Amino acid sequence: NVTGLRMLNTELGGKRIELLREIVPSLSRVYVVWNRSNHGNLLIKNYTEKAAYGFKIEIRSLDVRSRGELEAVMAAISDGPKNALSVAEEPLTFDNRALIFAAALKHHLPSIFGLKEYVDDGGLISYGISLPDLYRRAAWYVDKILMGAKPGDLPVEQPSKFELVINLKTAKQINLTIPPNVLARADRVIT
Repeated sequence: NVTGLRMLNTELGGKRIELLREIVPSLSRVYVVWNRSNHGNLLIKNYTEKAAYGFKIEIRSLDVRSRGELEAVMAAISDGPKNALSVAEEPLTFDNRALIFAAALKHHLPSIFGLKEYVDDGGLISYGISLPDLYRRAAWYVDKILMGAKPGDLPVEQPSKFELVINLKTAKQINLTIPPNVLARADRVIT
């Protein structure tokens, strides 16, 4: 007898590859930073790999489970105008986002994330679930339950609102021009 909102956005790994391809048409390699001990990250990585295969983009899987491992893989990634970075959201990457941003800037890599907070702090692009919309839907569920609805009678909902956030300051730092058609779709642009 439970209900709620599904927050896991694993399928968006493929959409993120599409966005990277739009901003870097010659994209040939994506470094995917993820944590094997996080089942959701494994699903994100799998969707990312599937989408990349369709575009003939090489995936370099960077499984990290500690700050030390994250530092090592960030030092090992290589520069290149055809490379990019996709980071699965989870506590390790969120807590160490400054390290990730520094490596992306150093190597001039476009980077994409699942939460807008990464972009607020210096990442290039995020595409993911709108957390404010999720919170509003959660309040609706609480209201229904407090008014007497049985949780088991309320469906578990999939997310329905997604956000695209772009940081033009970061784009400028890595000498990247975001195409106008991508900018036009953004929910928010940081200038």
